[in-house]
Amino acid sequence: MKKKKQDKRVAWFKSGDTELPAVTLDSYNLEVRDAKGFVGDRASNRAFTDILEEMRKAMREVGDDPLGDQPTAGMKKKTMDRFLVEGSLEAAGVVHGAIEEFAQELATVIRRFLKEKGWHGTERIVVGGGMRDSRVGELAIGRTTAILKVEGKAIELVAIRNHPDKAGLLGIAHLVPPALFAGHDAVLAVDIGGSNIRAGLLKMPKKRPLRLDKVTVWRMDLWRHVDADPKPTRDEAVTRLADMLKALMSQAEKAGLRLAPFIGVGCPGSIEPDGSISQGGQNLPGNWESGRFNLVDELREKIPTIGNEETCVVLHNDAVVQGLSEAPYMADVSRWGVLTIGTGLGNARFTNRQG
Repeated sequence: MKKKKQDKRVAWFKSGDTELPAVTLDSYNLEVRDAKGFVGDRASNRAFTDILEEMRKAMREVGDDPLGDQPTAGMKKKTMDRFLVEGSLEAAGVVHGAIEEFAQELATVIRRFLKEKGWHGTERIVVGGGMRDSRVGELAIGRTTAILKVEGKAIELVAIRNHPDKAGLLGIAHLVPPALFAGHDAVLAVDIGGSNIRAGLLKMPKKRPLRLDKVTVWRMDLWRHVDADPKPTRDEAVTRLADMLKALMSQAEKAGLRLAPFIGVGCPGSIEPDGSISQGGQNLPGNWESGRFNLVDELREKIPTIGNEETCVVLHNDAVVQGLSEAPYMADVSRWGVLTIGTGLGNARFTNRQG
């Protein structure tokens, strides 16, 4: 497919840009290795599941499993939360043990990140991703903070304030060229992950000057591509995404909302200025790192106009976008980061811009 020339309006903001209106992006999609492989793999949902399963396996060798017969791989964090407050003391002890071991691993990852130039001087880390949406995740965050502070590292870990499902969409508002807000009520946002794809419609507050902390998710659609059988190809996934966006456009029209001619997308990996993905997309359906694939061009091909205006599409890393949702609340620090604990460990570090 022949690539289209990028809309001139996107010159105000490029895919994968590091100079954003509120912050400078110092580092993202950091992939640090040690003798065991990628350091970040120690602090993912999969890592926590493996830790818990090893504990359950050891318990079964000497007696009954206090967590019952449900496989660890299919156990939801809310179920684990119930074991903490409603289960037996032994069951709660197993879950707490897994939290402790996971927190130690997360602390190891953070120590290693802080040695990298782009992470020097980090004062606060926001933790998002699917694991944050549980008491288990909150306890892991708190325990990791305690581990680091006992070691003398003056760094604060906080849970992302918006639900992770919404935070990955709300951050898109920080990527929209300000001039595109004029005369429009809403904007399309996409959050692509290793397990699912979310498409949402962000509603802008009517009061001016515009406050991005007042943006809300008006509608949201979710597709869990990881559960699809058969597994979707890359092209099928992009077509499904375009259909989700078109459905949201129809809902906006029926509601009388004026959509900005813009689609913002958060996606795993290192994002090039033209919207291609150079690395880090291995958990997505199909090959998203191919030199013959460009998501920006694909979406502009399928949705060439919004209203009567040519569509702008901007792509950035999903952890960066989720972190941007916290930017309005970071004025009391200068350097801060985000870790998203999901299928993998997303990461980004920001420095607040003056003025």
